Amino acid sequence: MSDAEISELKEKIKKYNKAYYQDDTPLVDDAEYDILLRRLQTLEGASEDGIDPDSPTQNVGSEPAEGFQKITHGRPMLSLDNGFDRGDIEDFIKRIKKFLNYDPLKRLELTAEPKIDGLSCSITYEKGKLVKAATRGNGTIGEDVTDNIRTISDIPQQFRGETLPDLIEIRGEVYITHADFAKMNAQAEQMGGKIFANPRNAAAGSLRQLNSQITASRPLRFFAYAWGAASDIPFSTQSAMMGWLKEVGFVVNPEFQICADAKDLLHFYESISERRAQLGYDIDGVVYKVNDLGLQERLGYVSRHPRWAIAHKFAAEQATTLIKDIQIQVGRTGALTPVAKLEPVTVGGVVVSNATLHNSEEIKRKDVRIGDTVIIQRAGDVIPQILAVVLDKRPEDSEAYLFPETCPVCGSPAERSGDDIVTRCTGGMKCDAQITERLKHFVSKKAFDIDGLGEKQIELFWEKGLVKTPADIFTLQARDQKNIHKIKNFEGFGEKSTRKLFDAIDKKRIIDLDRFIFALGIRYVGETISRGLARQYGSWEKIYDLIQKVIAENYHGPAFAELSDIGGTQMAVAARALCAFFADKENDQHVKDILQHVTTRPLEAQDFASPIAGKSVVFTGSLQKLTRAEAKYKAEQLGARVTGTVTKKTDYVIAGADAGSKLDKARSLGVEVLTEEEWLEFCNS
Repeated sequence: MSDAEISELKEKIKKYNKAYYQDDTPLVDDAEYDILLRRLQTLEGASEDGIDPDSPTQNVGSEPAEGFQKITHGRPMLSLDNGFDRGDIEDFIKRIKKFLNYDPLKRLELTAEPKIDGLSCSITYEKGKLVKAATRGNGTIGEDVTDNIRTISDIPQQFRGETLPDLIEIRGEVYITHADFAKMNAQAEQMGGKIFANPRNAAAGSLRQLNSQITASRPLRFFAYAWGAASDIPFSTQSAMMGWLKEVGFVVNPEFQICADAKDLLHFYESISERRAQLGYDIDGVVYKVNDLGLQERLGYVSRHPRWAIAHKFAAEQATTLIKDIQIQVGRTGALTPVAKLEPVTVGGVVVSNATLHNSEEIKRKDVRIGDTVIIQRAGDVIPQILAVVLDKRPEDSEAYLFPETCPVCGSPAERSGDDIVTRCTGGMKCDAQITERLKHFVSKKAFDIDGLGEKQIELFWEKGLVKTPADIFTLQARDQKNIHKIKNFEGFGEKSTRKLFDAIDKKRIIDLDRFIFALGIRYVGETISRGLARQYGSWEKIYDLIQKVIAENYHGPAFAELSDIGGTQMAVAARALCAFFADKENDQHVKDILQHVTTRPLEAQDFASPIAGKSVVFTGSLQKLTRAEAKYKAEQLGARVTGTVTKKTDYVIAGADAGSKLDKARSLGVEVLTEEEWLEFCNS
């Protein structure tokens, strides 16, 4: 796994988001984008740094374009998680049933409908009257397209009927049919006007016009399929609400249907796939939703997706090529990542020549060898994925690939420890590859984020011997004044840019505590855990003192138990890695050297308007009204910190049936104990 690949994927997806959502000029097709996003999700899920809240996997769309007024959505417009095969859809249903503690054998009613490839829009109605409309934008704030929306005949200006909600946001997709698109482009060609590449671009470009008369001249249509903020929801199921949308004047997709199980969903998918070309409009998959709105409410959301819905996407493009070589890259934490060097091949209009092989286990599992012919699937225009080897084309003299036992950069032993599937260089700070990658991480956006000091500048200063440790960054200006070879004379620099760089470094001599911890690049200590440590202890001195106690207790004692209970289930592993980092005298000294030039400041508590914000909560026993996953989700949404161990710092213990030792410990420590009913009442207050 490569930190560089994660960084590159994030930048690529952000660029694609801007092109798609803001500029209406997609750079890759939907299938390729989905592979790219899924690859990033996989890498982030396995990353020792956790997931960056600014990552495209945690956000939707792109920032609203200039020139439009802005509208804040009553409820965020989130995207959908994606599935690509039968297994993904079956897993989706299993996850729902497990979260709800639903009988695995009992049928779960879902809805299915085509996923329209157009422009998402949210339209606000007050007592049935259209008052404003906005594009998705970044999911929270969209562009005001009210005047343009009023020109679309599929969208009612006033609801039909008498019993209407005081307020409701109706959501759907603006699109253009194939027939209208062909006619529009033919007319444009005759008049010497703009020719659109596809119906989605045409629809997006037509709606996002500053002149509504232009929008009115375009054959835009609208399918309603959901709602956002609402003062009242008239019905209790997705299907009934779709019927209501039709009654009040909207057009809903005629293919919409109710399904009883995964078999029905997959039959619907196959049917739509076969008839895709005859629908008359572009789709890029189908959407499945839990029909019961009460269950939707219980399931809630995770990251940028609802738990109760999924998009079953159509397949991406593939190609066949030859592996010429397998090379090893060394990352910040010493991870050895094999990369296949390919005979260049065009996939989806882009030439690719590299493919990641992830780790030694992946090579063994797929039995990938130099000289093999392989099937690849492109994830955007970055490193693609090898799906399988074409065994009947394997050379007779082929030999299994032997993963290196030493680091190709520093020659130190390369080892695997415990259950870790990744082989790592043991050279630590003696390995140039690890040091340079650590330095790049130190100045990255979610760490010190120093303007003008990115990966290229780090590589340059490293090569010239100016920056070998993080502390060297903060003495760069003083040393430059004494150096004959001035930075201002380096290629790409000048007097002005050098001065800006030194000013930017000075601005980061005071840094938020969580950023400082994250910047150290300690394995398993990502942004979430760094923030949890910063919030819990408030100062670096307190954190460091606790770490030293853990080391003194040899990882077996109250200090380690306390540290392991912060930041969720992953904290035990992170706590050991954190302390092991500082047990190394060289690492410890590096951090002390940084603190000679840097001051950390406390992280301000997040503002949650709830009675349990910032409280430490432990659940024990069997809950009756909520599953454990639901309870944890609800508590975290209200700003609480859910832990697994009762200590004197625990604020509340919520005890279900058959509560055991945790309940006894809570009582002995004087921690407040609540029943499940009392807890729910307290949260709702």
